[in-house]
Amino acid sequence: MNIITIIELIAALIVGFLISFMFFKKAIEKKSQHIIERAKEQSEVLKKDKIMQAKEKFFQLKAEHEKIINQKNYVLQSSSNRLRQKEIGFSQKMENLQRKQKELDVIRASLNNQLEILNNKQIELEKTHKQQVKQLETITGLSADEAKSQLIKSLEEEAKYEAISQIQDVVEETKLTANLKAKKIIIETIQRTATENSVENTVSVFNIEDDEMKGRIIGREGRNIRAFESATGVEVVVDDTPGSIILSGFDPIRREIARLSLHKLVTDGRIHPARIEEIVAKTKKQIEQEIVEVGKRTCIDLGIHGIHHELVRLIGKMKYRSSYGQNLLQHSRETANLSATMASELGLNVKLVKRAGLLHDIGKVPDNESELPHAILGMKLAEKYKESPEVCNAIGSHHDEIEMTSIISPVVQACDAISGARPGVRREVVGTYIKRLKDLEDLALSYPGVVKTYAIQAGRELRVIVGSENVSDAEAKQLAYDISHKIQNEMTYPGQIKVTVIREIRAISYAK
Repeated sequence: MNIITIIELIAALIVGFLISFMFFKKAIEKKSQHIIERAKEQSEVLKKDKIMQAKEKFFQLKAEHEKIINQKNYVLQSSSNRLRQKEIGFSQKMENLQRKQKELDVIRASLNNQLEILNNKQIELEKTHKQQVKQLETITGLSADEAKSQLIKSLEEEAKYEAISQIQDVVEETKLTANLKAKKIIIETIQRTATENSVENTVSVFNIEDDEMKGRIIGREGRNIRAFESATGVEVVVDDTPGSIILSGFDPIRREIARLSLHKLVTDGRIHPARIEEIVAKTKKQIEQEIVEVGKRTCIDLGIHGIHHELVRLIGKMKYRSSYGQNLLQHSRETANLSATMASELGLNVKLVKRAGLLHDIGKVPDNESELPHAILGMKLAEKYKESPEVCNAIGSHHDEIEMTSIISPVVQACDAISGARPGVRREVVGTYIKRLKDLEDLALSYPGVVKTYAIQAGRELRVIVGSENVSDAEAKQLAYDISHKIQNEMTYPGQIKVTVIREIRAISYAK
């Protein structure tokens, strides 16, 4: 191919390209025009739709607004109607009040007239009363104040005697109803509970077969007896009394350890200081075990369970303690049985009352000495070992050191007094006994009108003789009441004291 042909081909291609480009451009312009027209049509449609929606929203809002305005207008109209009705009602009430005010004015005027009439009558009555008082003063020779004071004094004395008489009637009636039941319960309780009277001393007597054994117990230059006393803390008295040796000591447990140790030594025959110390040590362990066994056996016998082991040990120690000669364990067992019987009669918790009765004197056998009263100490021990509040209160209040808050407390207190007040059950120091009786008589002699006093029946009854010219019958009853209350508040005594006031008139004449 030559160059001209190539140029013609290139020119043809260029011309063809230009022609194609022109057709393509026209087609694009035509298509663009078509798209623009469609866009204009769609925009017109959208514009019309938006205008319609806006119109609909406007009409909707307008309708809601008109509805709200109508509701407010209705509320305002209703309020206006209510106000109009209230105004009408208020006007009617005002008219009624004005009418009633006029009626009250009429009544007030009438009352004023009546008061004026009453005042006039009162003035006339006062004048008449003064005239009558003057006439009475002239007749009696006494002023009005003197007559009034005499009348008041007479009425006071009459009222006092009537009050004393009524009090005595009430007391007698109460005794007839309450004492019968109380006596029945107490008598049945005492009759159904039997116990031994046990007297503890501060010495124990140990019997031996011959006097040769005395020498062996004493030992060379008294070394055995010194070792024995040192190990047991008990004094050994060896005198000329045949066949007996006295063991003296204030602690019953020590005396029992000494008695058992001496019995073992005499039975074994080997008596020397080393053997004595060995036997005494073994006996102490034996006594400790026996104390626990006695406590357990006591609880089992009484049917009491769940007591702390330390309280059980203290119960066992009661066997070796005494109070005014009465064995403490026997006293506690007796109090428990009495309390249970009385609780059964009264419909109370028998097991709880029996438990409190057994533990009421637990404060008398502590391991460590304390300055607290035994009732308070016993209460603290019971609280420490988780006893119930009712039991703790009964223990602490059985001598009135604290206030009774449980119904079982007075039952335990009464049964403790019954157990300790029976004849022969306790011993009392003679000097203390005599002083108590003398104080009892002196207390009654301090009252005016008392001539003589006698404390009889071991201080269980106080007879008071009064002068008939100084004390009336009514005053004698009041005197017995006052003396009994003063004894109850100021003196300490077992059981109860009967106060008898005797007033007698003796007419004496002589035939000459």
